[in-house]
Amino acid sequence: MKAYYKGFIISILMISLFFVGCSSKESEKKKIVIGVVMGKFDDTWRTSVRNELYKISQDKAEVDIWNGNNSQETENEKVDLLIKRKVNVLVVNLVDLAAADSIIEKAKKANIPIIFFNTEPSAEDLKKWDKIYYVGAKGEQSGTMEGQILVNYFKNYPTKDGIIRYVMLEGQTGHPDATARTKYSVKAMEDAGLNVQKVGDEVAIWEREKAQEKVENLLASQGDNVDCVIANNDDMALGAIDALKNRGYFNNGKYIPVVGVDANNSALNAEQEGTLLGTVLNDAVNQGKAIFNLASVLAAGQSPNKDNFNRQITDNKYVWIDYKIITKENIGEAK
Repeated sequence: MKAYYKGFIISILMISLFFVGCSSKESEKKKIVIGVVMGKFDDTWRTSVRNELYKISQDKAEVDIWNGNNSQETENEKVDLLIKRKVNVLVVNLVDLAAADSIIEKAKKANIPIIFFNTEPSAEDLKKWDKIYYVGAKGEQSGTMEGQILVNYFKNYPTKDGIIRYVMLEGQTGHPDATARTKYSVKAMEDAGLNVQKVGDEVAIWEREKAQEKVENLLASQGDNVDCVIANNDDMALGAIDALKNRGYFNNGKYIPVVGVDANNSALNAEQEGTLLGTVLNDAVNQGKAIFNLASVLAAGQSPNKDNFNRQITDNKYVWIDYKIITKENIGEAK
């Protein structure tokens, strides 16, 4: 009799384990897979987005992130790999805007919704399919805010001759945000009635070391004929600060205001020490959340709306995340 009950209990346990195993496998099958290709990994802001995607996806989805190594050819290979894997949603940070068309065609053929971020494709490309979206921030807004930081500074500390000589550090030729930040930062100063004069304009491909090299060369040729540095991102702004430090700035009252965009941790530290005048928060955390939440809706076969997606979608294509001016006075708002 005891043997009978023992056998019965073992049978029940085995059946229970079988159903638990099946349930576990079903759970794994239902887990969505979001395939992501970043333009490059060695970029502070994109690293923040990547970290947020990993963080928010825990126990909710699998996020498979690949490095494009700043090569469109490499990025195309990674996109092909993810499509072959049949991910539920494809997320792409373009290296080259011209590649948007071919990536869209591949995703459309495979019926895999696609979300672009940070590098905005043309409106024409985004209209090519109803399962294409863009998550980002408006470059003109960030440029205007950079200019406003400098307007506030020079109203309090005008130059001796009334002319503001600036150096511009551009991130990437043809990149929409680089183009907009370059244009609108200067426009904001001009619109405020400031007399500005460009004494240097260099492309430093978003990198700190490259920006330092460019600014050192400019300072060697211009001497002290520079009143401010405007950088398309914080890494380049920090490179400019490195170059200025090497020429004795930020000591004994020798100062040049430098502004950037992103509000990364290194930039916030520079604000605290008084070497970076200001930056503009490019909200990597909220962009990462928006990308993940939008991908989750699309993976479920739904169209995003006010009930299943908690952000406004403009023209059924764009999810905009606002920028914010960050100076030493409100530095806590960037964290």
